[in-house]
Amino acid sequence: MTTVEDFKVRSQELLVELDTATSEMMSLIGAHQMAGSAWDAAVQRQHEAYERWVAYLNERL
Repeated sequence: MTTVEDFKVRSQELLVELDTATSEMMSLIGAHQMAGSAWDAAVQRQHEAYERWVAYLNERL
């Protein structure tokens, strides 16, 4: 079982990755690069980061 502090640390790690992945997508949007391999990779990264964060939150229930 994880402690509250462990939960906070891991949650923060996952949120940092999610924020970074989302920022990468937003920068591609700003550069009008919403197609191609860079876009596909950014979308996949953001999706996976979100799924990992939600899965971690649901583990606690």
